[in-house]
Amino acid sequence: MDTIFHIFHHAQYTRDGSVLGNLLSPIPPTGDPSLLQRFYKDSNVFDIQSDITQYIKSPQSTLPKEQRNAWIDIYVAYWKAIGEILRAESGNHRNDWAIKVYEAWKEVMNLVIRGYGGSSGFQSWTLPVLYTAGKYLRVFAIKADEEQAAKVGNGAVKMENDGIGDDVTSGGFEKNERLEDAARVINRVFTLCISDRAPMEESRKWGLYHTTNLLFKTYFKLNSISLSKNCLRAIQASATDMPPMSHFPKAHIVTFKYYVGVIHFLDEEYHKAEENLTAAYRMCHKDAQTNKDLILTYLVPTNLHTTRHLPPMGFLTTPVYHLFSGLCAAVHHGALSCFTHELALQENKFVKRRIYLSLERCRELCLRNLLKNCWILAGDKEKPRVKVKEWAAAVRWSCKETGEGGYKYLPRRVFDQKPNRRDTTEFEDDVRKRKEAGERFESEMDDDEVECLISGLIYK
Repeated sequence: MDTIFHIFHHAQYTRDGSVLGNLLSPIPPTGDPSLLQRFYKDSNVFDIQSDITQYIKSPQSTLPKEQRNAWIDIYVAYWKAIGEILRAESGNHRNDWAIKVYEAWKEVMNLVIRGYGGSSGFQSWTLPVLYTAGKYLRVFAIKADEEQAAKVGNGAVKMENDGIGDDVTSGGFEKNERLEDAARVINRVFTLCISDRAPMEESRKWGLYHTTNLLFKTYFKLNSISLSKNCLRAIQASATDMPPMSHFPKAHIVTFKYYVGVIHFLDEEYHKAEENLTAAYRMCHKDAQTNKDLILTYLVPTNLHTTRHLPPMGFLTTPVYHLFSGLCAAVHHGALSCFTHELALQENKFVKRRIYLSLERCRELCLRNLLKNCWILAGDKEKPRVKVKEWAAAVRWSCKETGEGGYKYLPRRVFDQKPNRRDTTEFEDDVRKRKEAGERFESEMDDDEVECLISGLIYK
């Protein structure tokens, strides 16, 4: 315990919130992997209260009485939570290790929230403590729900720095009782931050965006994205009492802009989504490639709807390129069968990222480019007209399955900002050869449906 509380008092003296927050982490530092084990073994359930009190109330401490008592309660609960985690790592819990860890950490979280209450609560520089407690409350809630859903009986868990992820994925469990409970606790933190009336220098409002981001992650995991709008409305209502957004840490703002952009994207408010996602992408750190990929996953289909243009190749990173390249190729060349094939091929990935319906609506862009190719092949460049029968033949040809995997007639160079005439060479040659051979273009699409497509394109 000497090491931990020496760091604690030094952090209090230097007002270093990040060190104080890391000190409350359930993961030991890489430089001292046995720190938490020593901390837990230095006391027992009967003496822990008096031991922690002795360390907190040391002569070097200058904390007020209320804060000292709050920190004592927090570290006693923290000691108990570490004990549950160590027992889980050793395999002593066979069936319910995650649930016990979550309940113990929830007690830590509640005591941290209580420590920030009242006029003599913790100061704003200690907000990283709140961040750490909230982050792992969500993580342990997810683990507890997974345990309850899968009923895993091995009881062993390994707590590593990158073994606990904060990935935002669509909810996959039928019941999320602990995560819903965690969302209610984190919502208390949100209320604690947004309702603070202290002077701005000491206000807890500096933690508002970080807490909001944590709520967004939780609501997305619960598939309760509509609840995120309540947070946005509350922030908009208190905008006059908030510092300018540029004064907050850039990491908080990038994440906030990303989630706001995704919320607008799911509401089909594509211009607002583009504004927020573009801002998040431009503010994102140049080395944060994973974050850029997440932003581009929604920014690319958003731009397809707002600008009606395909993104240039240099704008896309490799994972995003592989996700969208086939679909963009089909849109660029107006190949309806390839568009359907790519949409079906990547359906699971698109549904998981909640972009399937938005990309399915890009079929209109595919039809528009098919009409353009049809006009190019017509040969009469002076008259901006295409005969309905030629358009119908092009649609029926495009609806046919082509080659291996639907790519026989599609070149791969499809991300140029300006269309390249050579890109349609294979398309033109194939159409001419088929016409010379007298091949008929057949499809399930009749003339009335083709004319309906034309009317839709004119309306758009």
